[in-house]
Amino acid sequence: MLIIERPLEKITTSGLERFARRAQKLAGISGQVDILITGNRRLRELNRRFRKKDKPTDVLSFPRPDGGDIAISAEIAARNAARYGHATDGELKILILHGMLHLAGYDHERDNGEMAAREAALRRRLKLPNALLERLGRLPKSP
Repeated sequence: MLIIERPLEKITTSGLERFARRAQKLAGISGQVDILITGNRRLRELNRRFRKKDKPTDVLSFPRPDGGDIAISAEIAARNAARYGHATDGELKILILHGMLHLAGYDHERDNGEMAAREAALRRRLKLPNALLERLGRLPKSP
């Protein structure tokens, strides 16, 4: 299920839901995945509560044995889309994919590039703009 609390221009729920189902399948996640697109305030609250970091972030993932939950900041997504020169729906898809990989058990802070490589491969397959970890300098840009 996709819940959009913070609407964004030219974003359709049905298109993001289709993408999320495909990303979930490619990431190998079974069960239900719920995605919340909300504002910085809510992401900051979640980040503070669950990660002890008192600041908003772009995406958070909460795995469950039967799927998981993903929360995305609409404001950060829109800002990054403008910054990197692509559409906001492309940025939301990047964040959904990144969140799905976390639900699948990947952890880019500890896996020596395994998540970055998987994300880059799936990004190319899904025809997405530069992957989140590529932009952070954790993986060389793909051709």
